[in-house]
Amino acid sequence: MRLTPARVLARITVVPVVVVGAWLLVAFPLLLAGQFTPVTGLVIGAPVVLAAVALVPRWVPDLDEDDGVPWWPVAAVLLITVAFAAVQIAFHSEQIVIRRDPASYAQFAAWIAQYGSLPIPQDRALIAGDDPALTYGSAAFYQVGDVIWPQFLAGMPLVMSVGYWVGDITGMLLTAPLLGALGVLSFAGLAARLVGARWAPLAALLLAVCLPEQWVSRSTYSEPAAQVLFLGALVLAFDALARAVPATGRWDTRHLLALAAGLAFGLGILVRIDALRDVLPVVAFLALLLLARRGQALPMTLGVAVGAAYGLTAGFVLSQPYLEHLADSLVPLLKISAVGILALAVATALLWRWGPPKVQRVPWLGTATGILAVVVMAGFALRPLIHTARGHGDEATGFYIGQVQEIEGLPQDPDRTYDEISLYWVGWYVGAAALVLATLGVALLLRRALRGNAPQWVLPLLVLTWTVAATLARPAITPDQPWASRRLIVLVIPAFILFAVWFLAWASHRLREHGAPGGRFWADACAVGGAAVLLLPTAYTATGAMYRMDVGSVAATKELCARIPADGSVVFVDGANAFKFMPLVRNMCGVPTASIDQPDDESVERVVGEIERRGRQAVLAGSQREQLTPYSAGAVPVHPFNVHTEQDPSTLMEPPRGAWRFNGDVWIVAVPRT
Repeated sequence: MRLTPARVLARITVVPVVVVGAWLLVAFPLLLAGQFTPVTGLVIGAPVVLAAVALVPRWVPDLDEDDGVPWWPVAAVLLITVAFAAVQIAFHSEQIVIRRDPASYAQFAAWIAQYGSLPIPQDRALIAGDDPALTYGSAAFYQVGDVIWPQFLAGMPLVMSVGYWVGDITGMLLTAPLLGALGVLSFAGLAARLVGARWAPLAALLLAVCLPEQWVSRSTYSEPAAQVLFLGALVLAFDALARAVPATGRWDTRHLLALAAGLAFGLGILVRIDALRDVLPVVAFLALLLLARRGQALPMTLGVAVGAAYGLTAGFVLSQPYLEHLADSLVPLLKISAVGILALAVATALLWRWGPPKVQRVPWLGTATGILAVVVMAGFALRPLIHTARGHGDEATGFYIGQVQEIEGLPQDPDRTYDEISLYWVGWYVGAAALVLATLGVALLLRRALRGNAPQWVLPLLVLTWTVAATLARPAITPDQPWASRRLIVLVIPAFILFAVWFLAWASHRLREHGAPGGRFWADACAVGGAAVLLLPTAYTATGAMYRMDVGSVAATKELCARIPADGSVVFVDGANAFKFMPLVRNMCGVPTASIDQPDDESVERVVGEIERRGRQAVLAGSQREQLTPYSAGAVPVHPFNVHTEQDPSTLMEPPRGAWRFNGDVWIVAVPRT
């Protein structure tokens, strides 16, 4: 079979989701069984991933415009993907000291990559037994009984573990840039299918350039993996539904593609528990498929169910303390999901005899829905004029927001969530023109879809419009930038870019086919001018993220680990430093670790004595030399972790414009044995 440009573009853009999805399908059961090791990964996981990559792309149908696609869009998409990966690797973060989520994921990955199971033992017997002065929990690691459970779900750490096996800590950190590049490639595939192959490079470039895409994939956030799964799932679903399949009969490649799409949607929950919200419109679409008697309905439903089961098992078995911490927001989401699924099941049963509603027979519905979309977007734009959102529900978050307000010279209002300016966040990163063009594009697409003229857009419209509306209405995140932009990058910003590029393509086509004399010139001018209007503000804002975070932390960690004796038991006598550094010492240095949050001579001497009685070397740690000197018994403290570099800024009313400073210090002293 001849490999045409369209065929190559169609196949390579499904590879990211196939690789990530196939690996998670195998890796999570291994972790659950306590057998997640390089050997089992190589023997069991590698063959599954290779088989999936060899088979699934062959099932992908050709793009509709197969005969007319030149090679340049393929080359441009690959160039953008490779260039993005190179830039991200050059600027990759070294966040392994826990202040926020990236280091939490890194420490989670470092543990399972080396030990292959959960929970993490506290190793009390190697420190001071059940001494009441000791604490074993820390930031992102919950002390429960005599074990420790990590925060978050296992999906991203399972992917990062491969990088750890290949290249130690640095290899683990580089998985995020590579996942970000795979997300750009997946998005190019979605744009090629829904807009056209010639427009895929522009869509990919806009996503690659925008600040949140660059920022989030330089550090070990979970969003790059979630983006690959959700965008890839939309790509697989498009390919699976390209042709109608009857409800009965043997399964063929279209059924298998539908199964793969469902798995990718469901596995998003293994990466992020809040992906439950984004899967809800997929369930609604499955109900429509069932009512339409489409053969892809059953395999896609099965895939979503299996993937969701992975995610929920990861949450309730391996991350139960984390879910308890999220109970105020998670329980309502679970209830809404359960009620929504039940309602859809009942509605499907009632409508089974008559099939799906014939909305295309209501001529005004499409126009009314398009107008409603414009009104909703206008409402988000006007929201700051009529409403100020407040109520973090978290005293620590309010305290931090108050600090940032003071730094920026803003009025003190620590309880403010800034939810009302969520649309403006998107505008900061992709430009006002993208907001306008995307609004016009989604209005036209809704009108077309409800008239039955764009069936291929039904699922993307359901997923993207639902996620955009729900996220903009309630971002549910600490609102400082660029931190809050991570809420936008999985689907919200890709949705705005996709709809804006589609409208640009539609306008260009209208000018070319139906315009006045010189229509071709005006069509080309529209395409070039529109691309510039979209790209320039996006690129300008992205200049605020051209820095590397926590540079030197990897080398400092290796120096710290080398200074700790092999039989050492580390006890922090500085509660604030322990909160950030205990997971690093435990997970990356591989030594028993605890902290004394309120140290005094009696408690420190008692704990040191207990460590010695167990035949181990007591090592005290803190952020300053002076904290250790009273307990060092004449030994000289050393300063192996000494990092002073750049970290992310925090802004509230404008996009970030450069880095802040990060100061990381760990002093240690090996107490002489008595």
